[in-house]
Amino acid sequence: MLNPQQMLGQLKRMQEEIQQKMETLRVQGSAGGGMVTVEVTGTKKVVRVVIDPQVVKDNDLEMMQDLIQAAVNDGLRKVDDALAEKLGGIASGLAGGLPGGLKIPGLFG
Repeated sequence: MLNPQQMLGQLKRMQEEIQQKMETLRVQGSAGGGMVTVEVTGTKKVVRVVIDPQVVKDNDLEMMQDLIQAAVNDGLRKVDDALAEKLGGIASGLAGGLPGGLKIPGLFG
C-alpha cells in the first residue's frame, strides 16, 4: 500500500502528464465546408483562424460571424473529444480510486 507521500507524488505525475497532453494537442475545427478553419489547443486557445478569401467576397458580415462561431465551436468540441480519448485511461483510473482503494470525494463523481 502506498503511503500518502507516494500517492501525492503519483497524482502530481498524472497532473503533469495531463497538462503536457493538453498543451501539445492541436485540433482543427471548420465550418462552411472548410470556408473557415480554426486551430485550437488542448487548453482551448484559438491559435489560428483561416478564412477563405471567397467568403469575404460572397457573404455579408453576419454570415461570416456565423461561420467563425461555428468553426470555433467545432474546434472546441473536437478538443473535448480528443482529450476524452487521450485521457480516458487516466480519468478512469482516478474514478476507480487511488491505489489501496483510497477515493477522493467529489473527484469524477
